[in-house]
Amino acid sequence: MLDRYWFGGTNRISPEAPVPVVHIQDSDERPGGAANVAVNLASLNAKTMLLGVVGDDEAGDRLHKLLNDLAIDCRFTRTANQPTITKTRVLSRGQQLIRLDQEKQYQQDAIEASVEDALTWANMVILSDYGKGALQNIEDLIERCCAKGLPVLVDPKGTDFERYRGATLLTPNQGEFEAVAGRCADEEALVTKARQMIDDLDLGALLVTRSEKGMMIMEKDGEPTFLSTEARQVYDVTGAGDTVIATLAAALASGSDLFAAASLANLAAGLVVRKIGVATATPAELKVALHRRGKGGRGMVPEAELLVLVDEVRERNEVVVMTNGCFDVLHAGHVAYLEEAKSLGDRLIVAVNDDDSVRRLKGESRPINALPDRMSVLAGLAAVDWVVPFTEDTPARLISAVLPNILVKGGDYKVSDIAGAKEVLRNGGEVRTLAFHEGHSSTRIINSLADN
Repeated sequence: MLDRYWFGGTNRISPEAPVPVVHIQDSDERPGGAANVAVNLASLNAKTMLLGVVGDDEAGDRLHKLLNDLAIDCRFTRTANQPTITKTRVLSRGQQLIRLDQEKQYQQDAIEASVEDALTWANMVILSDYGKGALQNIEDLIERCCAKGLPVLVDPKGTDFERYRGATLLTPNQGEFEAVAGRCADEEALVTKARQMIDDLDLGALLVTRSEKGMMIMEKDGEPTFLSTEARQVYDVTGAGDTVIATLAAALASGSDLFAAASLANLAAGLVVRKIGVATATPAELKVALHRRGKGGRGMVPEAELLVLVDEVRERNEVVVMTNGCFDVLHAGHVAYLEEAKSLGDRLIVAVNDDDSVRRLKGESRPINALPDRMSVLAGLAAVDWVVPFTEDTPARLISAVLPNILVKGGDYKVSDIAGAKEVLRNGGEVRTLAFHEGHSSTRIINSLADN
């Protein structure tokens, strides 16, 4: 589907009918429906192939381009006699006033020609059923996935859940679940009916999304787990189910168990409902959210992700300390220095020269250890929160982007000689030199090894 958004102000009622007049000032187009599931997967860096049906029209061309721009492999079937499903929403002051739908029911199994290649390529399959007709033979698709050993996750539609027999995981919302299983007066009834559905349909697991109540997860022959909602403010629930199943699939395909995958999906859903329209959660946003909850977010990060994390800790008035170096052969002097640096604040960032910049500074024989190894060792230290690489000879540009509260450097540097010092001081921060630890240096260790 193609989701279109028209944004504008309104301050009068039409003289033609008792409806508001919206002065359209901006617009946006986004992939919707199953295409939004693919976009959510792509935002999580999952390699994604999308099968679906679109019209042979301008909206189909636009949808194809939007998805191609995200490196999603589109295998569309194009129909001349049916339009691309398009939903146009008119919003004013953050409120949706009306939605205009253009669609016709598809009358054939339009994706059949693309299925076999997709099942050979994939290691996990999502069937996103919007009840538009493209998945008329969904029973056969599930059987074919199971025959190939492919986990198949289904976002269901309608009241005929028998169609989804044998699926690895079914993800109805509570309304969809109760329309099939019957009303659940309490959580005990929900658990009983969920267990019955798993047995009746031979499902691997069931995940019921429960709006503001969070989620319930139950595996075959397992006990239920309830997850509370993660949303602090809800602006728009459009596409939240797409985010849930996409995050589940990405996490499961990466080796997570169902509970961990569902927890991450719950977190992602809490992020997207705070955005207007169909939206996605990025790895950086998830890491920030995990970091806020004290459940992750440390370690090696790219610069863009680091800046998001720093903004988040600043909202909590935490003191950010930053230092830099090659850290080619980590020794006791380094460890003592980094522990002292961390003691000055709440978060310690270590910026590390990449291999090319080390060679320029130290000579062709260096570094002894490649950048990923150096960063990994640093990230394992208790004192270090985030490790980030830089490519230049000095970290001045990176420091200017981060603007830590305290910039530190070891040894006998003068403040005026420390890269990034001027920018930090200009921003109201501090620059300090820490004690030089005699007898410890990477060069001395390397020379000693060479002598032996």
